[in-house]
Order: sequence, then C-alpha cells, then structure tokens
Amino acid sequence: MILNVSGRCDIVAFYSTWFMNRVKAGFVDVRNPFNPKLVSRIYFEDVDAIVFCTKNPMPMLSHLREIKKPILFQVTLTPYKTEIEPHVPSKKEVIEAIKEVSEVLGKEVVSVRYDPIFLSDRYSVDYHKRAFERMCSLLEGYVSSIIVSFLDIYKNVKKNERILRYRGFTEEDYREIGISFSESAKKHGMSVQTCFEERNLVEYGFISRACVPGELAFQLTGKKFKKWTARKCDCVQMVDIGVYNSCKHFCKYCYANYDEKQVNDNFQKHDPNSSLLIGTLQEDDIIKVRKK
Repeated sequence: MILNVSGRCDIVAFYSTWFMNRVKAGFVDVRNPFNPKLVSRIYFEDVDAIVFCTKNPMPMLSHLREIKKPILFQVTLTPYKTEIEPHVPSKKEVIEAIKEVSEVLGKEVVSVRYDPIFLSDRYSVDYHKRAFERMCSLLEGYVSSIIVSFLDIYKNVKKNERILRYRGFTEEDYREIGISFSESAKKHGMSVQTCFEERNLVEYGFISRACVPGELAFQLTGKKFKKWTARKCDCVQMVDIGVYNSCKHFCKYCYANYDEKQVNDNFQKHDPNSSLLIGTLQEDDIIKVRKK
C-alpha cells in the first residue's frame, strides 16, 4: 500500500505534527468522503511507501529521518504572487527546503510540480519561461524531474475567475513553453514531463508518464502495484489520507479546496492527537481495517 499525503490537502504544511503522531501510534483513520460514517483504518506496518505532496516542505524537514518507509517527495513550486497563493511561503524559502529534502532523501525521489500553468496579462508565456529557467538553475543537482500541468477549470477556478484572469492557450503558447521548458530542464540535468495532459508536449522534448509510475514504485519497494483506477492516469494506486476543504493555503486555482469557510471550520476541528485528520471518532462510526 502506498499512502498519498496528500492530494486533498497539504498535510505536510499544516498537519505535520498530527501525521508524525499517527506514525508513532502505528495507524491512521480516514473518513470516506462519500460515506462519512465509514472509516478506513490503515496500519503503518501495511504501508510500503509514502508520497508527500506539498507546497511547503519545511514542517516535515526535521522528521524525514524518523520515517522508516521509502519516500517520494513532490513539491509544488509555481511563480504566482500572493493574490493567487495567499499563504504559501516565499519561493526562496521553499527552494531552500527542497534542497534540504534532497540532501536527506536523494534527488532521485524529489520532484517539483510546476502546476498548474495558467496564462493572463500578468502571467504571460515569457513570464513562465523566465520563472521556469530560474527555478531550474536554482535547483540544479537537487531535483531529478519536474512535472508540468495546465490549468483545469474546476469549481474554484470559476469562482476566482476575476482574480485569476486566465485566458486559453494557443498552439503557439504550447510550442513556446514546450521548447523553452525542455531546454531549461535539459541544461540543468532534469527531465520535464506531463501526466495525463491533453497536450503532453512530447513533440518538444517532454516526457509523458505518470507522476508516480509503476517502475518507480517498484524501485522504491520491490513490489508491483495496480494502476490507480480512481483517476484517469497511469499512476499506481494510492490511498489518500487527506480531507477536502482543509488546506489553508487558499490557492485560487485549487481543485480540492473551494469553500474557505469550511476550510476554517475544519481547521478548528483539527486535533493533533486524533486518529482522524479532522474531528474525532464517533460511537456510530464503522471502522474497517484497510488491507494491502
């Protein structure tokens, strides 16, 4: 079993103390988002690897050596200002944290997600080309791959359209991004890829492959895993232990957090000593142990 920590919220940034408490306790409980009374209990002895996904690695830095499981660390690093990403730390701080993660775990298991790309009057193709080149130059020797995706029009994106002011991509936009990003990544010893994007940019030197491909999971664990049937991509199956609407980055393009009031309410319900990320177990909860 591979844990995804997490695609639903940034556990590393806001709930690292809770996560490490669960590691020490030996298990974690996860509510089914579609059937809240059904709780999956996951024992860490059944976990083969952990995939951390975050915009802020800093709270986890002091704990990396405590986790006795293979780790894949993905950090989302985008060039947007605070009107788009209100509570994400400075890019300089995040880059230094990525370097530290790489020094502990090795660059082969550290990826950066330049995700998502959107275009506007402020965030033009040239803006992204410059930002991507600078990011690659600063992370040379510390990161093995960069994963790129393009903006999807989620509920939250539509709600924040006046802030994002995004426009559509032309074929020329894709061509410029593809050529420039490929050259920057290659120059600094990295690969650049898309995962299940309609425009995968392979004609410009990108790789089209899963964010967590089966061959990488095998290298980490020595085991083969099924594809993640809950998603339309080739990533291996993972178990997400996060909760929607619980991340306080409040990024205006986020797919997993679209109700800021609910985010704040959930944050208030968080107990770092609970087995659940948000709230506590109730008497009528049905707990089922999730097997490998």
